[in-house]
Amino acid sequence: EDRQWIHVDPARAAAGPFGATVAHGFLTLALLPVLLETSFAIEGVRMGVNYGLNRVRFPAPVHAGSRLRGRFRLLAFEAIEGGAQLTVEATIGAEGAAKPACVAEALSRWVV
Repeated sequence: EDRQWIHVDPARAAAGPFGATVAHGFLTLALLPVLLETSFAIEGVRMGVNYGLNRVRFPAPVHAGSRLRGRFRLLAFEAIEGGAQLTVEATIGAEGAAKPACVAEALSRWVV
């Protein structure tokens, strides 16, 4: 149901602020779980769940057809009842772009 012309109208978007259609910021953010999952593994746990996000920013657009990559840095590891909570800095970038498309602090809980 996205009706925003910068996302769905190539002709109008070409004359817009980004020069082409761009992905919705929340679509980029929705890639975070799969990028995390394919970046590292935590062994010896029964289950991992998304717990939430702290700060989320979209510094640059993702042009349609862009190739994306994720870069992750562990900011905090906290023991909690039954497992651990991790805070990970996630940076999603488009190939060849000067600025990242999304920067977020992702929280996850891992049950042992």
